[in-house]
Amino acid sequence: MADFVDHVVLHIKAGDGGNGCASIHREKFKPLGGPDGGNGGRGGDVTLEVDPNTATLLDYHHRPHRRAGNGKQGMGSNRDGANGEDMVLPVPNGTVVKDAATGEVLVDLVGAGTRYVAAQGGFGGLGNAALANAKRKAPGFALLGEPGDEAEIVLELKTVADVALVGFPNAGKSSLIASLSAARPKIADYPFTTLIPNLGVVTAGETVFTVADVPGLIPGASEGRGLGHEFLRHVERCSTIVHVLDCATIEPGRDPLTDFEVIEAELAAYGSLQDRPRLVALNKVDVPDGRDLADIVTPILEERGLRVFEISAASHEGLRPLAYAMGEMVAQARALAPVEEPTRLVIRPKQLGETGFSVRRVGEGVFQVTGDKPERWIRQTDFANDEAVGYLADRLERLGVEEALVEAGAQPGAEVVIGSMEGGYVFDWQPSKGEVAAALGPRGSDRRLG
Repeated sequence: MADFVDHVVLHIKAGDGGNGCASIHREKFKPLGGPDGGNGGRGGDVTLEVDPNTATLLDYHHRPHRRAGNGKQGMGSNRDGANGEDMVLPVPNGTVVKDAATGEVLVDLVGAGTRYVAAQGGFGGLGNAALANAKRKAPGFALLGEPGDEAEIVLELKTVADVALVGFPNAGKSSLIASLSAARPKIADYPFTTLIPNLGVVTAGETVFTVADVPGLIPGASEGRGLGHEFLRHVERCSTIVHVLDCATIEPGRDPLTDFEVIEAELAAYGSLQDRPRLVALNKVDVPDGRDLADIVTPILEERGLRVFEISAASHEGLRPLAYAMGEMVAQARALAPVEEPTRLVIRPKQLGETGFSVRRVGEGVFQVTGDKPERWIRQTDFANDEAVGYLADRLERLGVEEALVEAGAQPGAEVVIGSMEGGYVFDWQPSKGEVAAALGPRGSDRRLG
């Protein structure tokens, strides 16, 4: 069974708002007690929060569907319904959130405590007490609660480590991290032993830092070959890159310099990694031929301005100088980096025009009305209640929808769709009676609600 997952598709649903209550206060000797229906509770949000104690997305791999609590319905005696329970989902530091349909990056979650509201709960409907006014003293209706947001998102973990060990498969990266730290990755004498990132904590003097041993590279990895992007995204957050070069390989066409050039080419093709400082670790010098080859390669690499360390992960030769060099570079990077503070990130409401809606002709005698306000009002309306439909007509008229339809060329009897053309509500528009006097309900329905 896998114990590390760094990529999941998560299906989330925020809680629906509770319906408002239509109630009339009843008390002995007070036949006209007035409306006292309470408001519905708000639906719970689905929030992602960076948790330092969470290191994998494994839990969401096993349970990819998450839902927040619904708001409760309002009650008489001016009692509001309870709000739905929020769902807070802990994610590892360095989690990228993407839209599953488009691949768009929604947010990059870095810093313990950073929060992102991925799906907002629906607002509760107003009770008839809140809807009462001088014109409508005792409303016989209440507003429905709004549905909560529903989304399909991708969670992708980019390992947050200070140092990335890069190199060909079986170059000795797992052995190196095991020798430098208390990490115990799977080690074997065949390529691609490491299929998931391994993290180790290394102490060098007063500097404590993390090292990521990530899957090996092959030519074409930047284009997705082999483990490709599954490897490269884990390098993005590291401040230092250490090339682990195999000085004892017997594969034809391979040597430390060729391996170095191939890996550098893949890092450059992937992009955004050119500015990271590099160290080179020539591994397996405990093998006689390996030491001879390391002695030949070292001056060539040093001429390129690289710091080179001849090491053996097996015998621990040269590991202490390498660890202190890594710690020095990590300390320098930390000193230059801005202070990382957790932030609260939320879904921002859509930008609306000055009127909050728009009207456009979509066909002969067919007009579409879109906008946050009219679409919300449609969702809040109980079309089985004539008084509620009349209230909706008043709201749309005050907003200016009827005037905008006239300006767009709508004639009495025109088909007006509020919302999307696939799932919006359809109306036979009769301006003399109010534009919702003959609501047909959801588009495609034969149900007549006016």
